Amino acid sequence: MAYRQPFPETADAVFAAGEVPGAVVVYVDAWTAYGGSQFVDSPGTGRYHSYLCDEVVTYVDANYRTLPVAGHRAIMGKSSGGFGAMITPMLRPDLFGALATHSGDTLYELSYLPEFGKAVRHLRQYDGDIFRWWADFRSRPSFTKDGDHVLLEVLGVSACFSAREDGEVDLPFHPRTGVIRPEVWQRWLNLDPVRMAPRYAVELRGLRGIWIDAGTRDEWFLDVGAEAFRAALRENGVADEAINFELFDGTHGGVDYRYPLSLAWLCQRIAA
Repeated sequence: MAYRQPFPETADAVFAAGEVPGAVVVYVDAWTAYGGSQFVDSPGTGRYHSYLCDEVVTYVDANYRTLPVAGHRAIMGKSSGGFGAMITPMLRPDLFGALATHSGDTLYELSYLPEFGKAVRHLRQYDGDIFRWWADFRSRPSFTKDGDHVLLEVLGVSACFSAREDGEVDLPFHPRTGVIRPEVWQRWLNLDPVRMAPRYAVELRGLRGIWIDAGTRDEWFLDVGAEAFRAALRENGVADEAINFELFDGTHGGVDYRYPLSLAWLCQRIAA
């Protein structure tokens, strides 16, 4: 991003200071036509969780000098990447022993649900058909209409969380009335880290470290989601000593200065 140091250079500076143990840092590309993949397996976007866990991890261990066990491997990310960092150690505790989430997607009734009404309003221009909007979006310079950001978020996450087996995408609400479709919405809720925590309590208690942070003015209320995720961890027996939690003054953007802090912390956690 302009006027900011690229993350690989930031990571280099963390290790050059000589204050943290060395580590192999892997920068994963999981971009899709809709934007992010949420790092999940979905017929709407592809098998990105399998790609991360079965291909990337295997390749790195085969080609670099690693300690190929979960306790010496961590995952970190921001926003959708922060969501991926939260759920992956729950689903694959055999691979990851620590995590850091910066403004990660969670507590969906606050982060996602409020966007649905906005999407319905924007879809009036497209007779309620989000794929008519998608065709329009792809035919012109991107983000030149007011609804582009909201509709891309809704379509992108729907493609990740609520695609059918044939790849067709179901929205979690009626595109003209906004009425929630309970069965589809439940598929989203099943992937809410706050709601996943009780199901994966054993896996979470086994992690060596969990870093959680968010800006107190986050536009998607992910600071509130961060509080909820920490509370879910505590309620399910994760020790406070394993959690590093911080809310800071900021919004959803411009938080990349936080990354070297969590990177250094994770390196300390997985080195021992």
